[in-house]
Amino acid sequence: MPCFESDGSLSTSGKQTLKAVKEHPSTPEEIAPFSGLPLYRVRSGTRALAEAGLAEEKEGKYHLTPKGNTLLG
Repeated sequence: MPCFESDGSLSTSGKQTLKAVKEHPSTPEEIAPFSGLPLYRVRSGTRALAEAGLAEEKEGKYHLTPKGNTLLG
């Protein structure tokens, strides 16, 4: 997964995506400019974060879960 290292920790792009979701919950297209990452990376990243339970998708928009918020501190 692009958002996670082989040991299961968040990668740099994973942290960037998660922070952008926290600050600007929305669609990947709207999150991408705030993350500093290309759209394709944000799209795959938001899916991976949702699969890990750190973000959730509702009606096409991604939001941080309590677990994701705790991880960011």
